Amino acid sequence: MFRTRVLSGIVVIVIALGMGLLGGWYFTLAIAAVVFLGQQEYFNLVRAKGMEPAVKTTMAVSQVLVLISHLAPDLAEPILAVGGTFICFYLLFQPKLASIADISSSILGLFYCGFLPGYWVRLRGLSAVDSYNLPFDGYQPFPWSGFDSLPPGLLVLVMAIVCVAASDSAAYFLGKMIGKTRLSNISPKKTVEGALSGFGASVLVGGGGAMLLHWPWAPFSGAALGLLIGITSLLGDLTESIMKRDAGVKDSGQLIPGHGGILDRMDSYVFTAPLVYYFVALILPLLDKF
Repeated sequence: MFRTRVLSGIVVIVIALGMGLLGGWYFTLAIAAVVFLGQQEYFNLVRAKGMEPAVKTTMAVSQVLVLISHLAPDLAEPILAVGGTFICFYLLFQPKLASIADISSSILGLFYCGFLPGYWVRLRGLSAVDSYNLPFDGYQPFPWSGFDSLPPGLLVLVMAIVCVAASDSAAYFLGKMIGKTRLSNISPKKTVEGALSGFGASVLVGGGGAMLLHWPWAPFSGAALGLLIGITSLLGDLTESIMKRDAGVKDSGQLIPGHGGILDRMDSYVFTAPLVYYFVALILPLLDKF
């Protein structure tokens, strides 16, 4: 099981980095597929609690959110508001009277599984227009013209993914080796020592990445982002754990050997994307002024 977990994790990361490298519609459609599969798992958890959310409508609006994150990112928030409103109205006219839980689970499914993952598309799209050299807004780095020629969105995307992977790996392995203090009743196997190890690994990757990318106030700006990524990825993991615990299941699905479902593998990444996006888009320009 350990070998399976490691190998499948490597395969997932390689595929993610490959799609991230291509960018454009290749990456957008890959995220759309992840959203579709992850949302199915989410609604299976919801149904296990006896709720009847607006599954098809929510999944359709979520796909629109991912696609619009590529076409016109500034429209994602208005579509979230209008789409959420439409979902509520849709539930009003169902044969069975909708409950608060039905409405809430639908809106959470839209936000958690549709809106937030769209930020990975936004992140990859940062300053990407000048780098298109493949059909469908894609990119390939050959002929190689140096590290600095890579699209900024790609570099930040890779840095964020490696931070999360380093945090997860350090927390898992060092937690097994030295972990003694339980972190939370939500996930009994997680330890304080493992969490701190994960934070440290993410900080080191973030600091090194900031130096490579020549960020202002490097390596401290990257270390700060790395710490935020470490904390956010852990909280994302715990958020999915509490949903599974409430639904009475061990895994959200069985799609990825050794990991479970899409949500089991991607839970650490859900809340990370908007944090990284706004750090790069808003905080870094402010730091550059000092």
